Amino acid sequence: MANHLILGMGNPLLDFSAVVTAEFLQKYNLKSNDAILYDKEDIFDDLKGSFEVDYIAGGATQNSIRTAQWILGGGRDEGKNQTAYFGCVGKDEAAEILKKRAHQDGVDVRYQETEAFPTGKCAVLITGSDRSLVTNLEAANHFTIDHLEKPDNWAVVEDCQVYYSAGFFLTVCPAAMIKVGKHAGENGKTFAFNLSAPFLMQFFREPLESVLPYANVVFGNEAEAETFAEVFGLGTTDRKEIAKKIAQMPLNGHKSRIVIITQGPDGVLIVDETGEVREIEAIRIPKEQIVDTNGAGDAFVGGFLAQMAKKKSIDECVKCGIWSATEIIQRSGCTFPTKQYEN
Repeated sequence: MANHLILGMGNPLLDFSAVVTAEFLQKYNLKSNDAILYDKEDIFDDLKGSFEVDYIAGGATQNSIRTAQWILGGGRDEGKNQTAYFGCVGKDEAAEILKKRAHQDGVDVRYQETEAFPTGKCAVLITGSDRSLVTNLEAANHFTIDHLEKPDNWAVVEDCQVYYSAGFFLTVCPAAMIKVGKHAGENGKTFAFNLSAPFLMQFFREPLESVLPYANVVFGNEAEAETFAEVFGLGTTDRKEIAKKIAQMPLNGHKSRIVIITQGPDGVLIVDETGEVREIEAIRIPKEQIVDTNGAGDAFVGGFLAQMAKKKSIDECVKCGIWSATEIIQRSGCTFPTKQYEN
């Protein structure tokens, strides 16, 4: 058994990343900075026929885990397999690409495989410094808790100290999130959760309410925080107050909750174990250095989790997250430079 520190569970996707036009977004009634689920293949075929496409191993949680592995040591022998990842893929070429890329990054992937569905896809549509994510989950939508409960896989769960799922996994297997969240609460470990997208609060409130009590770290950006406040009737639009109210919501098995609200270039709001709010400034870079904001939020989480697994302070976790996100937005897709974080 490798010395795992962090486990992610989510939706493994093959990203179709391309710079597109505003007209292309309009054709599919898309916003320039949004994330939606989509159940057709036409946009992927259209994308391949109209633009130059890069293929990247993706999915929000997998991106965060890959980032955490990069911070912890990348694919180098001495740093390999400190992270693990569960998700469902098809038995096809796309799955082989995902496995190859993940192994190169040093992640111990434990994919559930199905012959009934192809590997999931995500169109990453870049316009300027914005991106619109259009996801067809396919096989990713069919992860089952019995894969988690296999002895070899549950041994990985027991080996880890930090667990993470993006909110997108609420549409797939909240039971797995709850099982891992209970394990974390009963064993003094950390279960982190990301609000991920406004539509999840609007249309998947019930599974969100079932998982949230097990999350002692909650991430969200400004739009997600504001939507959460609206849907749950928190009675405020002030992000600091929203963060405090999320931190005060019921917890199972944990003493307190940390809430992290990212605000792009406007800094990061933190509610720590004391219940107080503070802010850490973002690293501002010239607009012309921004290549692709896709994966910035995922990279922030990955940097944060890597430091949390090393038992660093919350401020150090946030600073590493900011550094990771700043590096990623200067590259195409969620890919990593060779330089390492210095702390």
